[in-house]
Amino acid sequence: MIYFDNASTTPLDKEVLEAMLPYLTDNFGNPSSQHGAGRAAALGVLSARDKIAALIGCKAEEVFFTSGGTEAGNWALKGACAANRGRHIVVSAIEHPALIESAKDMQKFGFEVTFVNPDKDGVIRAEYIEKAIRADTAFCAVMAANNETGVIQPVEEIGEVCAAHGVFYYSDCVQTAGILPFPVKSCTALGFSSHKFYGPKGFGALYIKEGAGIARLISGGNQERGLRGGTTNAAAAVGCAVALERAVNGAADNNKRIKRLRDKFVSEVLGSISGAQLNGGENRLPATANISFDGCDGENLLFLLDLNGIAVSTGSACSAGAVKKSHVLTAMGLPEGRVKSAVRFTFGKYNTEEEVEKTIAVLKKSVEKIRGC
Repeated sequence: MIYFDNASTTPLDKEVLEAMLPYLTDNFGNPSSQHGAGRAAALGVLSARDKIAALIGCKAEEVFFTSGGTEAGNWALKGACAANRGRHIVVSAIEHPALIESAKDMQKFGFEVTFVNPDKDGVIRAEYIEKAIRADTAFCAVMAANNETGVIQPVEEIGEVCAAHGVFYYSDCVQTAGILPFPVKSCTALGFSSHKFYGPKGFGALYIKEGAGIARLISGGNQERGLRGGTTNAAAAVGCAVALERAVNGAADNNKRIKRLRDKFVSEVLGSISGAQLNGGENRLPATANISFDGCDGENLLFLLDLNGIAVSTGSACSAGAVKKSHVLTAMGLPEGRVKSAVRFTFGKYNTEEEVEKTIAVLKKSVEKIRGC
């Protein structure tokens, strides 16, 4: 299989699995237990939290483990709204469904929501956020980079706007963790998922700035300093820490190599397939290429590529199965035909030039087949 869907998930690195195995076998104890087996697991969790905090650039006490980015986003939004007096929420219209649907949930409890559209390049400008903020705004969410287009957002500028108005600012860093520096100085909270950087699935973290007002989302025991009940997944915590360390340390080399593959792919596709158009501005993550193909349906292209052993996506994997057009490309103001014909290709550190060449050849034939050429 040729795998060009690395924004959806990545394979577990061998070194990460090896670090996790002792906590799935010998050190299997519950980290909250008082006996030796529990203490051994707790030590692994403690070390993992310290390492992740150092890599993020924050205190260990500001790192809270979650089941992933979706939970982190839900917790940040709902927890901030529950702990603050404001009844207004600002969310970018290109956010992951975890934030958009959470905001809609809060509308049922009397909160008002303003969804902010991006410019034509997919960028949420700081001035757009400034205009949307009201005196009663309790929460704002603008992701660090979009999961469909890869467009990097002006987090620092948006953070300054939110800070000036005393608004809790959450930055979804699921797509940028291990690729770009964490914007801890610009936001009140940020979240990420370890499976996006060759770590285990079902695990992530939420950074919450010390002193920020936030209520818990999951009630239960005293795990995560009483803010998130549930038995801590020691093996996943250790795996996440190792994966993040490898990603951060290897970011410069990996980003350069992945961008070279991505740029080669984009250049050849746009140059050899008529009616192919790149979606999103130039300031994008190194791995992402969202391309529309005139006269095609993105889902049909995905299936034809899949039949040839090539894995791609038409958008967020969390929205897969629901036949609806991309809310991201729609918010950018792209025409319906361009939205429906879009395919997302996301490259990873294990991809090769040979895979790029084969994919381009198969893609050309697939487009011709759909167009009836």
